[in-house]
Amino acid sequence: MAKLPAGIVALGFVSLLMDVSSEMIHGLLPVFIVGTLGASAAMLGLIEGMAEATASVTKLFSGLLSDRMGKRKPLAVLGYGLSALTKPLFALAGGAGMVATARFADRVGKGIRGAPRDALVADLVPEAQRGAAYGLRQSMDTIGAFLGPLLAMALMLAFAGNVRLVFWLAIIPAAMAVAVLVIYVREPEAAAKPAVRPKLDRASLAALGRGFWAVVALASVMTLARFSEAFLILRAEGAGLGLTFAPMVLVVMNVIYAASAWPVGVLSDRIGKAGLLAFGFAVLVAADLVLAFAPGLTAVLLGVALWGLHMGLTQGLLATQVAAAAPAALRGTAFGVYNLVTGLVLLAANALAGGLWTALGPQTTFLAGAGFAAIGVIGLQFAAQRR
Repeated sequence: MAKLPAGIVALGFVSLLMDVSSEMIHGLLPVFIVGTLGASAAMLGLIEGMAEATASVTKLFSGLLSDRMGKRKPLAVLGYGLSALTKPLFALAGGAGMVATARFADRVGKGIRGAPRDALVADLVPEAQRGAAYGLRQSMDTIGAFLGPLLAMALMLAFAGNVRLVFWLAIIPAAMAVAVLVIYVREPEAAAKPAVRPKLDRASLAALGRGFWAVVALASVMTLARFSEAFLILRAEGAGLGLTFAPMVLVVMNVIYAASAWPVGVLSDRIGKAGLLAFGFAVLVAADLVLAFAPGLTAVLLGVALWGLHMGLTQGLLATQVAAAAPAALRGTAFGVYNLVTGLVLLAANALAGGLWTALGPQTTFLAGAGFAAIGVIGLQFAAQRR
């Protein structure tokens, strides 16, 4: 396998550092919101869904703008910088409203950077290496996602459960991420001269192609089954996991995710994507069923591990499929549209999960997720038969 460009590795480190920062906060946030601030699980679902939907809407416009500019890096720097600047809001929060504001601002930053960064990955490598490139970036991103909770737990133990101090310290890796991006990532020259200046109109959306919209439909079904990981943390807390060790849920999930994403990406460049995606859906069905019927904490953590494996099997491959299906001149727009649609679906999924959890309990929530994932498996089989 040919060596990946240095820019891909640098983007991986940017993702790793920002995820360390974000997950130091996110690993403690669900219990902080529900326990410390006294909000409900339904409010948690609304905050999480609103935050991710905000990021997705912003990605639409930043992706389109990056296509019109012919440049990805300036928007990526702006987005990562904004997210770094919003971290102190979490430490200052005195109620659920302030947390919602902080999540909103942070996710605007994520939205600004997301589509341009994902399009930049495809700009930097040939199609034959895209599975490996997206897999590497996803793995490094996910390494940060489990180092963050581990660091949060260590700091909680060291500082007698001072959640707000942990939130303050999360600023440091966020600032480092922005520095790496500014210094080490360079765009290819071709990206500076766009062949077209796309608009957000019917013609541009149609030009994305039927293959792209099929990927969007598939990802939307998966998103209905894959609501926020905040509910995994609440499930583990209900099975006996204490506040200090709540981030362990994200550690378990993300270790498996990080260990599988890059190898799966490399494998997909050799054998294709469809079979691996179908297997990923099947693993999500299994994860939801285990979480629905888990009798204790060990079983819950098994379900969390399966959830992480499903993420490693699917997330990088879906990004690769978007990059392959969309015309190069519309690649930023394609990632923006993809993230907008899946983000709106995630808002609905989180609202549904929070409502089911509050009204009927966690078992019903995860059984609903298993049902949606099963629909995805059936849809993939149907699509394969029509080829």
